[in-house]
Amino acid sequence: MMAWCTRYRVRWVNLNNNRCCFTSLTPKWIDVMSESFADYQITALAPSKERKEVPLPEEMGSPRITHQYTRFTGKDVAKAKADGGSDMFDEIRQRFLEFKNNKFLKEAAHFQNLARAQSPKLMVIACVDSRVCPTNVLGLQPGEAFMVRNVANLVPAIEFGPSETGAALEFAVKTLEVENILVIGHSQCAGIEALMGMQDSNPRNYVERWVINGKAAKQRIEATAPHLNFDQQCTHCEKESVTQSLNNLLTYPWINERVKEGLLSLGGGYYDFVDCTFEKWSLDIEGSGAVGGKRYSTKDHRFWC
Repeated sequence: MMAWCTRYRVRWVNLNNNRCCFTSLTPKWIDVMSESFADYQITALAPSKERKEVPLPEEMGSPRITHQYTRFTGKDVAKAKADGGSDMFDEIRQRFLEFKNNKFLKEAAHFQNLARAQSPKLMVIACVDSRVCPTNVLGLQPGEAFMVRNVANLVPAIEFGPSETGAALEFAVKTLEVENILVIGHSQCAGIEALMGMQDSNPRNYVERWVINGKAAKQRIEATAPHLNFDQQCTHCEKESVTQSLNNLLTYPWINERVKEGLLSLGGGYYDFVDCTFEKWSLDIEGSGAVGGKRYSTKDHRFWC
């Protein structure tokens, strides 16, 4: 069974056992929220004994919305597994509904404010490694941090040309006006291992074409720690590449300018997920000056353990 709320073009699809979900929602939610909901309710037509009404609080700034939904329980996940369903997506669906029930609906006013606009004070650049989850490790909440994740948490210098990371930096700094940028490296980084394993400067695949942005860090480690074995060099490069990325941030004029004006702070971090420690540091821009006009040393090393 299918039902439409024509005013807001919201389609509901009646799934097995009368479970319903959104399949499309237009126009933009921020535009919808600006209108009055006084005479409207978004509901599913098919009844369900599991369904209950949950009113969102009036503190949102809009008249009360009555929203009906179906609770998806752990038994449903178990049944889906027994029926040969898509186990992982069923589990993710359950986690989403737990978030909705226990977080979103309980903090409705906060999430409706976020729906209107975001104003994060922090930008985080982290690795795509599944063991590195900044929102989990650092306890970041929705709306607190603008997030970028790429292989080996690298920031290319502006000379590299257009990149996804560069676009995110431009939006975060020039539009959102974040006040802090934190680049986080981590232990056992496969991207850094690929970088350290490169025998020349001719990348042979997508990964090498990207991680070559950390070439300066690799060369510095090879020059200063030739006595270390490969794994030890990789560990040092995991941290050195973060410092190199901090220096690369300063090649973007609109970042450099804000740092000099005291409007933007740059920080480096290193998460060791083996023993769960976190190291934090920053660039010594005023104290040391740049080495050869290209690189700043670090300061304020702190360990969180």
